[in-house]
Amino acid sequence: MSAVHEKSDAAVEEKQVALSYDVLSQAGHVEGVGRDYELKCNLINRCFQEEIGFGRYQWQLFVITGLGWLADNLWLQGLAIVLPQVQQELNPVRVEYAVLAEFAGLIVGATTWGIMADLIGRRLSFNITLFLTGLFGLAAAGAPNFVTFCSLIACMGFGVGGNLPVDGALYLEHIPQSHQWTLTLLSVWWALGQLVASLISWGFIANFSCNPSIPSGQCATSANMGWRYTLYTLGALTLLMFVCRFFVFDVQESSKFLVAQGRDEEAIKVLEHIARRNGKTITLKLEDLQAVSGATTSNQAPNLSTSVRNVFSGMSLSHIRPLFSSRRLAINTTLIIVIWGLIGIAYPLFNAYLPLYLSAQGSASGSSSVSETYRNYSIVSVLGIPGSLIACATVDYTRGTGRWLVGGRKLVLALSTMLTGLFLFLFTTSQTTAAVLGYSCASGLTQYAMYGVLYAYTPEVFPAPHRGTGDALCSALNRIGGFIAPLIKIATTPLSGSASANTANSPVFVSAALFMVAAVLTILLPIETAGRMAL
Repeated sequence: MSAVHEKSDAAVEEKQVALSYDVLSQAGHVEGVGRDYELKCNLINRCFQEEIGFGRYQWQLFVITGLGWLADNLWLQGLAIVLPQVQQELNPVRVEYAVLAEFAGLIVGATTWGIMADLIGRRLSFNITLFLTGLFGLAAAGAPNFVTFCSLIACMGFGVGGNLPVDGALYLEHIPQSHQWTLTLLSVWWALGQLVASLISWGFIANFSCNPSIPSGQCATSANMGWRYTLYTLGALTLLMFVCRFFVFDVQESSKFLVAQGRDEEAIKVLEHIARRNGKTITLKLEDLQAVSGATTSNQAPNLSTSVRNVFSGMSLSHIRPLFSSRRLAINTTLIIVIWGLIGIAYPLFNAYLPLYLSAQGSASGSSSVSETYRNYSIVSVLGIPGSLIACATVDYTRGTGRWLVGGRKLVLALSTMLTGLFLFLFTTSQTTAAVLGYSCASGLTQYAMYGVLYAYTPEVFPAPHRGTGDALCSALNRIGGFIAPLIKIATTPLSGSASANTANSPVFVSAALFMVAAVLTILLPIETAGRMAL
C-alpha cells in the first residue's frame, strides 16, 4: 500500500515539475522579478487564459474599477468647471491656488496609495480612496472662504490620487492576456468622468450663478449656488460609488500580489472564487505553486496592526530598485516616468482652465453667456469617449506579424500625443468661437486616445510585485507636473487669474510644446507590451 502511495506522490511531483518547466519554456525571463515568482505568475496567467477566462467577475470588476477612473476625472474637471464662479464669489488673489492645492493632494495620494498597494495589498487602497474623495468633496462645497476651500480640495485630492495607479493594477491582475486590451477600454470611464461633470455643471451653474458682468467679490453666495450644487452632487455620486465597491461587489485581493508575498494558499482560494463566479473550475492546485519554490507551507495574512507596521517599515527602495534592475528596464522606466511628468504639466495647463479659455474667447467675440460656455465644454467632453474607443481599437490590431512591428502601444501613444500638440498649436491661432471649439474637440479626441494607451501601457510594463510602486512613481510625477501647471498659468496671465483671448495663448502654447516633446520620447521607449502577457 505504501509503495502505491509513494508511486502516486512521485507521479504528482513529476507532473508539477514538468508543468513548471513547460510554463518556463513558454516565457523568457522578465526583468525585475525573481525566477520563482515568474514561474508562479505564468501558472496563474495560464489558469486565467485557459480555465477562468473573461466572464461575469471580470465584467463586474471592469465596472467597479471604471468608477474609480470616472471619479478621478470627475473631480479633476469638476474643479476646473467651478473655478470661474469660485473666483467671482470668493475673490481670491489667484484662483490657480485651488488647482495647486488639488495637485498637492494628488501627489501625496498617488504616492501613498500606490506604495501601500505593493506593501499591504490592493484591496485597502482600492476601497478607501473613494470614501475620502466623496467626504472631502462634499465638505468643499460648503466652504465659507477660499482658504478653507483649498484645504478641503487638497484633502479630496489625497483620496482621489490613489484611484488610477491602484485600480489599473488590480484590474490587470484579474484578467487573461487575451483581454488585456480592455485595460485601454477602461479609459472610456475617464472620459465619462469629464462628460458627467460638464453636464451636471451645465445644469447647475448656468441657472444658479451670478451674471458674469458682476465684479469679483461682489457676487452674493445666495445668488451663486450653482458651483456649490455641482460639488454637492459630485460628492454624493462619489460616495455612492464607494458603497457599490465596498458593500455590493466582493473585490478579491490580487493573486499575483499574494504569491509575491508567499501566500500561495490564499492565491489559490482567490482563483477558485473567481472561477466559481464565472461558472468555471480550475485544475491549478496549491501543490503546483509550492513545487515551484519547494515550499510546503504558505505565509499567513498579517493582521491589521502588522500591516500598518509593514507600511512604515517597508518604505524603502526594495520596490524601486527592481524597476531599474537592467539597462533596458532602467531606460524604459526613466522614459515613461518623464513622459508622465511632461503630460502632467501639459494636460492641466490646457484642460484645467478650459472653461476660462472658452469664456474668454466668447467675451472677445461678443458671446459671453455662461450657458453657452458650459454647453461648449460639454461638447468637448463628448469627444473623449470616441477617443478612448479609437485607442482601444488600435493598440493591438495594428501590429505586424513579421520582424517589424507596425503599431502597438508605442506607435498609437506617440501619434495621439503628437496630434494633441498639433491641435493645441492650432488652438492658439483661433480667431473665432467656432475655431476654438473645433480645435478643443479635436484635441479632446486625441488626448483621450493618448491617455487610454498610456494607462494601459504603464501597468503592463511593470511586474506585479512592484507594479503599485511603478504606477505610483509615474502618477506622482504626473501630479507634480500638474502642480507646476498653475505656476506657468500664473506667470503667463494677469494678476486676476482670468484669461483673455490673447493671454490664453501663452499657457496653451507651452502645453502644445510639451505634448510634442512627450511624443518624441514615446518613440524612444525600448519595451513594447502589445501581445505580451503581463506578470
